[in-house]
Amino acid sequence: MNRELDEVAQQFRKLPGIGVKSARRLAYFMMERPQEEVDDFLETIRNARSKVCYCSHCCNLAISDPCDICSDEKRDHSTICVVEQPQDVTAMEQSQEYHGLYHVLHGALSPLDGIGPEQLKIKELLKRLETDEVKEIIIATDPDPEGEATAFYLSRLIKPAGIKVTRIGRGIPAGGAIGYSDGMTLAGAVENRKEM
Repeated sequence: MNRELDEVAQQFRKLPGIGVKSARRLAYFMMERPQEEVDDFLETIRNARSKVCYCSHCCNLAISDPCDICSDEKRDHSTICVVEQPQDVTAMEQSQEYHGLYHVLHGALSPLDGIGPEQLKIKELLKRLETDEVKEIIIATDPDPEGEATAFYLSRLIKPAGIKVTRIGRGIPAGGAIGYSDGMTLAGAVENRKEM
């Protein structure tokens, strides 16, 4: 691979989930596209990046401040769902089951990676709890060690304020098989069982 293609591949490697082979494949793909398509691709990214900001309330990516969700009077302003990343808000909204507000932490506690409470949007969440009419915090962090540690930490911070703290249910996904589920998933499924 020549130097220019290698530099393009290195830029793609900076994207999450892109390994060496995928980065090379993307680099070759982009170099084989007509110049007009490459220009459109780059302009779309530049245009979107220039319009996107962070909502000063929920810390989510938005095109206005406050964002459409925070400024929607029809939503339940007494409930805040705490998530790790902006894409988690999109996933929750696609369920069409949650109608409250959100708060995006921009990560999860991970001391081994140097991510402590100061690197997350926890102070901003606590500030919201002082002024908003919040009655419940739903913690929707990932069910991995970092997400669980973050959920536990937030619960210990928030409960003394007299606000109800809940955790999203976990368990076997629809269409999943018990025999192929890991121990943590099965433990969550048993813990979050419901009466029939």
